[in-house]
This record gives sequence, structure tokens and C-alpha cells, in this order.
Amino acid sequence: MGRTRTTGPGGNGAARLLARLAVLAVVGSVVVLVLALGEGGLVVVGAGLLGLIVCAVGIWWFVAHRGLVRLGGALLAVMSPVAVLVLFAHDGLWLTALVLCLCWGVALACARTALRKSRPERPTRTRAASRPNRPVLIMNPKSGGGKVGRFRLVERAEELGARVILLDPSAPADVAALARQAVAEGADLLGVAGGDGTQALVAAIAAEHDLPFLVVSAGTRNHFAMDLGLDRSDPSRCLDALTAGEEVRVDLGDIAGRAFVNTVSFGVYADVVQRPEYRDDKAGTALSLMPDLLLGEGVRRLDARVDGTTLSSQQALLVSNNPYTSPDELSGGGRRPRLDDGELGVLGIRVEDAAQAADLAVRGSKSTGLTVMTAHRVEVTTDADEISVAVDGEALRMPTPVVCTLRPGALRVLVPRDRPGVVVPEPPVNWRRIIDLAFRRTERTADGQTRA
Repeated sequence: MGRTRTTGPGGNGAARLLARLAVLAVVGSVVVLVLALGEGGLVVVGAGLLGLIVCAVGIWWFVAHRGLVRLGGALLAVMSPVAVLVLFAHDGLWLTALVLCLCWGVALACARTALRKSRPERPTRTRAASRPNRPVLIMNPKSGGGKVGRFRLVERAEELGARVILLDPSAPADVAALARQAVAEGADLLGVAGGDGTQALVAAIAAEHDLPFLVVSAGTRNHFAMDLGLDRSDPSRCLDALTAGEEVRVDLGDIAGRAFVNTVSFGVYADVVQRPEYRDDKAGTALSLMPDLLLGEGVRRLDARVDGTTLSSQQALLVSNNPYTSPDELSGGGRRPRLDDGELGVLGIRVEDAAQAADLAVRGSKSTGLTVMTAHRVEVTTDADEISVAVDGEALRMPTPVVCTLRPGALRVLVPRDRPGVVVPEPPVNWRRIIDLAFRRTERTADGQTRA
């Protein structure tokens, strides 16, 4: 049976109250600004906005140039926020700035919570799973800095009845061929303790044979495991699924016949990860290459056909297996709220000068340099016969055009019944929706639910 999550009868009322609090906090910000006009209220807003713009320009110069321009960019990026703070302190504006920031922070927090409560998350459908009889797990001892050995994953898996194929770091192996051989020998479950690139290769074999797939979070970032709600701090807990598991069906991305579980990157990032020195010095390699890739001789633009829409001259393009909540979610611990919506997420970036960098910093996803879409098919072309591609972090070269699609519900994933779960990302703030939620009358739908 599938597990469901319900929202109590007061959920809609709480959302309405929070929406009204958000609107009230915005009004409070305006009132504070009006009352402080004679005491520098506009200076607070103007200085803050100018500081953000100058900081963005500095970051662009630092990333896209070398030598003295890069040094000047670094100084601008660091000194602009410092200068704003010094101005606030010197002119006695710090209290006004603090109150404005608090009001706006409360407004955003209430708005996001109201949006989340007004549209409860659609529960992920799970079903009970029987214990596998002949599970086979492929483990990479080097992945995640040696998590396989540190958490005794081999011993733990064998205690639970699994056969473990331990990869030899000194002899690169074809993990897809190993998975196929395991299936031919009667495996009724395939699993991987390793990075997301290895996960995708074996997941494709599991999907091909309609076998359950076990994800063990023994990689470095474990984005796929995170979005499945698995424990990333202790990968041994993922093995509990062998004895007390349940099954979920998720989508599987496809790029030119190769599976991916997280993202496919084209353009600047894909060109950077092609370099051998990238693995040992990520930041240094990126900084040394960026000026050429953004403005110099290495500039190469991408064109993409996203369903019926054309994106031209993109510097970078990211296609994800199901969309992220917002572009901000792609940095750090970005999350996808679902893995079964049947859509690709698409993010295109085109920033060619400092002015566009400032526009991106101020307007975010509304900037002309950033395109955020969803699609069922993405075709990427360029003027070269081959293109650099990063598939789940793995550097590849592929002939153009490159086509990305999605296979809805193609992968059966076995997960522990007792797991941390997915932290639902905060929804992007839509103020039109907030105002409607705060002041429009509630309607009752045919199934007895309420909506604003």
C-alpha cells in the first residue's frame, strides 16, 4: 500500500493567516521606509542596492578576467558590502536597515510557509517490497574518500545476504558489464555504493531488466540519495532496505542513449571538468580557464531546442532529471522536490558582461541572462562536431546534436522504510499568489477540499 500524508482541516486557514502576515510585514517595511525618509531611509535602500550591483560587477571581473582586472574585481566584491555596512554605522542608519531587513525576512518566511501549506506536497507513492533472494551490490572503495571501508559496507552487506563486487581502483572496470553479468547469473536486485555517475550506469541495467535498484550513499555529494530521502551521513543505513524495504518508482534521464539520475551539463562547466587537473584542484582549474571560456578564444556558444522553444547562444546549459524548485537550489545542497513528475528541468545561462552580471544579481530568475524551463525533450547543438558534456559529474564527449529525454517511472528503487525523508524545498515566492491567498474567498472543490 502507498503511504499518504494529509493536511488537517485547518491547513488552509493557517496558510491564509500566514499570507496575511506576509503582506502585513511588507506593509511594515514600507511604513518604516516612509517614516525614515527624513533620516536616510532611501539611503538605506539605495546603498544596499548599489552595494549588490557593485559586488556582482566585482565577481564578474574576478571570474572573467586575469591580472589587475581580476584583482580589482576581488577588491570590489569584498569591499562593496563592507562599505555599505560602514556607511550605515557612520550615518546612524544601522537601526533602520536592521528593521527593514527583519520585516522583509519575516515577509519571506511567512510567504513561503503560506505557499507550502496552501498546496500540500503530493505524497510519493510507495509499495511494500519482498526481500530479495540474490542481491548483488557493486562497491567502489575510493568513492567518497573511502566510505566503503570506513562504514564496513562490504561486511554489512554480506551479513544481509548480498553478493558484493568490490571494484579495484588500480584497474578501471566496466560497471555496466559487471551489472549485466550479475543479471545473467540470476541477480534479483542491483545496487551501487559509489558516486552518482556509477549509480546511473547500473540503474540503467536495472531499469532495462525491471529489477529493483538499491542506492547506497557512499559517494561524495550523493545528490540522488539525498533526493530519495536516504541517510547521507551513514550509508550503512541504506542497506536496511534489504530486509525492511519499500519500493518507489522514479524517472530516469536519458542523454543520447545513456542514463543519468541527476544532471547533464553543457558549456562552461562541462569544458572545465574535461581537464585532468580538475579533480585535484577544482577551484584553481576553473579560475584559470574561465576567462578564455567566457570572453576569450575558448568561447563556444550553445543552441538548444527545448520542446517548442529555441534558446540561442547560451554559455551554459543544465538539464536535470526533474526540475529543481528554483535556480538557487542548484548551489550547495540543492534539492529536487520530486523525482517522478515526468519532466526535465532546464536552466540556460548567458552573461556576457558586467552589466548582465549585475542584472542577474538584482533580478535573479527574472533576469534576461537566465532561462528556467521544464521540458520533455531538449536538443543541444553547436558549430562543432563534438561537444563536452558532464553527465552526473562524469566528463564525456558526444557528437552533436545531443538529445535529452526522460523515461517516466522507469526505475524501481528499493529504499529503507525507516529513512530521514526528503526535506521539502521552500517554494519560490509569488506575491500575486500570496495576495490572492490572503484576501480571496475560499472555494470548496468537488472532492471536499478547499482552495483559495
